[in-house]
Amino acid sequence: AETIHAFSWHVIKDFQKAIREQIPNLSDRWKERIEEAGGITQQTVIYNLGYPKITADEIFLHHDDVIKLLTHLLYDKKFQKILTNKFPVIFIDEYQDTNINLAKAIVENFIETEEGPLIGFFGDHWQKIYGSNSCGLITATEGKLEIIGKQANFRSDKLIVKALNKIRPELEQHESDPDSTGEILIYHSNNYTGERRTGNHWKDDLPEATAHDYLSKTITKLQEKGWNVAADTTKVLMLTNSVLASEQNYQNIFQVFSDTDDYLKKNDDYISFLSDIVEPGSVAFHNKKYGEMLNAFNMNAPRIRKHADKEAWHSDMTRLIEARNNGTIGNVVDILKETKRPRISKKIEEKEKRLFEINQKAIEQQAEEDIAFAEKIKNIRSIPYSELINVVQYIDDKTLFSTKHGVKGAEFENVLVVFGRGWNNYNRNQMLEWATNGIPNGKQDSFERNRNLFYVACSRPKKRLTLLFTQELSATAITTLQ
Repeated sequence: AETIHAFSWHVIKDFQKAIREQIPNLSDRWKERIEEAGGITQQTVIYNLGYPKITADEIFLHHDDVIKLLTHLLYDKKFQKILTNKFPVIFIDEYQDTNINLAKAIVENFIETEEGPLIGFFGDHWQKIYGSNSCGLITATEGKLEIIGKQANFRSDKLIVKALNKIRPELEQHESDPDSTGEILIYHSNNYTGERRTGNHWKDDLPEATAHDYLSKTITKLQEKGWNVAADTTKVLMLTNSVLASEQNYQNIFQVFSDTDDYLKKNDDYISFLSDIVEPGSVAFHNKKYGEMLNAFNMNAPRIRKHADKEAWHSDMTRLIEARNNGTIGNVVDILKETKRPRISKKIEEKEKRLFEINQKAIEQQAEEDIAFAEKIKNIRSIPYSELINVVQYIDDKTLFSTKHGVKGAEFENVLVVFGRGWNNYNRNQMLEWATNGIPNGKQDSFERNRNLFYVACSRPKKRLTLLFTQELSATAITTLQ
């Protein structure tokens, strides 16, 4: 089992010559990088964390590049045979989110030809929620694909399944427990009399502080109704990572990293090391579980021969805990460079060394790439460490919150969905109006994008579902909801 990116790299990485030949065709930015580096020679092509870069010895690929390269190679007969011999069966989960060009290449070269691996597509085109680059429903010539339907709903109670069937009548589902009940509650903010937001992608939403108050009051109402609103039973779904960052106090991390995968999937070296090693070790020290601390730090039991040795350990760890609570990521890294408890990772060590070397040069001697690198590392180091702790809590699913995108495939006893604005691709009031009045010409993709995410969010709970609309709703939209 691998992600699509990891699998793609796994099957193409040995075709170094073919990859190098194709890199100039990946994008105009790659053409610029190649020219700046003096051309492509015999560099080794590498894919690890998705940062595109070219040097005299190595070429580092971006995440998207790996998909494009696999798509290209799938049209090569020799590659097809090698892939088929290595993987005679391939299952693709959440198939509807596959890159549209990659899906096309699979259909054309394997499904239509009836050659190559046996391929199983698992998913639901109504759960395509990742935009125009995703394939959605995969089709082929009649008889080339066998559809295996699934109508049993093993997750949700009766009332929630009934609602899903009204949203999607062509796929009638049946609850696994006919004696179950379920609960659906809907709250809206139409009685708000103040000024609403006017920014393009925030239009008609409540002001940020007011939206937060509405959410807090809704949670209080649910608790009064008997909901157990805790991280292990309840999930609050929101549309955007920016709102999520604001609710959970890691706004600086959100602003520093342009790609949320850098922190949510720990693709960044600093985030990965601090999240996976420093945090569990520090928590273990705080709980006086010193064996767990050493395991987390990947350290052997220290030689403690005298009381001073124990004092040194305690002093260093106390400094670390103090920096975690009150300092920045840079403060924590500087302490670890000094104490080596734990030793910083090789990748961070290299980045810190490069930052130091850049800082020793006069500004006019610094290359443009060096300036950009130094600014990025300085921004990371300036982040309050408390924000990293909050992100780790979120990643480890120890908070109430998630994005609607982030929980696809997951299930929870209770779900509260917050429908606001914040992303131009999504307008729930408009979607609800179109569902009743009809979809305007040219707006089918927009409607399906909104409808699909609405459907996915409503299908997450086992027992209780609540919808909170901070966006103003029209009378037609409310009729649709009813």
